[in-house]
Amino acid sequence: MNRFIDKALEQWKNSRRRKPLILRGARQVGKTYSIKQFGETRFDNFLLVDLERNPAWHRVFEGNLHARRISSEFEILLNQKIVPGKTLLFIDEIQSCPRAISALRYFYEDMPQLHVIAAGSLLEFAMKDISFPVGRVQFLSLQPMCFAEYLMAKGREEAGRIILSEPGKIPESTHELLNEELRQYFFIGGMPESVKAFVETGSLQESFEVQSEICETYRLDFSKYRPQADKYCLNTVLTAVAQRVGQQIKYSRLGEGYSNPTLKKAFDLLRLARIITKISSSDPSGLPLGASAFAKIFKALMVDIGLMRHLSGMPMDVEYQKTDLLNIYRGAMAEQYVGQEMIVSQNTDIYYWSRRAKSSSAEVDYLSVVNGHIFPIEVKSGSSGRLKSMHLCLQKYPNCRKGIVFSARPYADLPEQHIIFIPLYFVFSATRTGSYRKGNNWYRTIDTGS
Repeated sequence: MNRFIDKALEQWKNSRRRKPLILRGARQVGKTYSIKQFGETRFDNFLLVDLERNPAWHRVFEGNLHARRISSEFEILLNQKIVPGKTLLFIDEIQSCPRAISALRYFYEDMPQLHVIAAGSLLEFAMKDISFPVGRVQFLSLQPMCFAEYLMAKGREEAGRIILSEPGKIPESTHELLNEELRQYFFIGGMPESVKAFVETGSLQESFEVQSEICETYRLDFSKYRPQADKYCLNTVLTAVAQRVGQQIKYSRLGEGYSNPTLKKAFDLLRLARIITKISSSDPSGLPLGASAFAKIFKALMVDIGLMRHLSGMPMDVEYQKTDLLNIYRGAMAEQYVGQEMIVSQNTDIYYWSRRAKSSSAEVDYLSVVNGHIFPIEVKSGSSGRLKSMHLCLQKYPNCRKGIVFSARPYADLPEQHIIFIPLYFVFSATRTGSYRKGNNWYRTIDTGS
């Protein structure tokens, strides 16, 4: 499975300012697979040090943290030569040995030519108890497979190419095909093992069984969160968030029988584990959006739409029969999908707008930043005349030149209303940060308001 992160890893490999790399991400999003594939294809020699499967190897980090001593010991343990510039040293599940995290700074200082990558789950839990090598490491984050990666994993390269191109009108037959592929993705999701199970067997049930196993793995991890939070409270909050995607979160509604501080702690720990993402309300009057974010008004997303499906308990016999993407699970799956794509395309925290006036219910689902311009985003199937919150936002914030509505309908630009209707399958390309196409590309079109 080719992943977008492959290009980022290649850039890291060739960078003159390269430092040891920490790859972050929730459990089972494909961190180990991507790095193994990268190491085995782009280096003469690849060494995998799995500190969870081999707890005896923790002793290598118990003495001094001199990089040359550590690499020498691993040469003996793995019976392989470590050659700076030709070897990739991959330290997996590094969170199980906090001193190994501290050792990364010495690889940077003592052996800067050696390529070192570390990965693991619950890294933030381990890092809070150590002297972290600030300024001596670099970070990348890996999310579940986005829709384009999913299509390519299925062998739909041409479909993937279409949705990564600039949004525009396409033949009706292609539009219908992509909507149907997206409907299937809503249920399979982007966890690599879930996608692999479906690709190999063609069975949705096989994919669903993988999702169940992943969720059970997450629950087994809850014992590692202790004593910070009760595992039953964590499970309650996890399920509640899956059922409330698209809704403003109030801690008191995340679980009965627990105090607000207890529920907040559970919510924050699930965030640290990268199983859920907090989407704060922000004022789109200027950049950065984080500067005007209001921490007490927020929504939340699950790490993956397939896991959301499983944890929400939605009735599959009812929801899978629906052909309108905006109608599946009351529209919450479409909003989860758009947010999940934007986390990758924006490559930063994402936000939404909620009017703070008393008794006002106006809000737009997301705010995207493209080439320094803010675009309000709605996930709706209705006509432009029904987009009251969008029109209010555009009126209140004239710096927002146009609004984007993601829906299942074909592409349509309504310049007189400053709104563009874009099919859901174009979310990634429509919200991708930076200019990555030459010529009169789509981003320049919406930036000028034409």
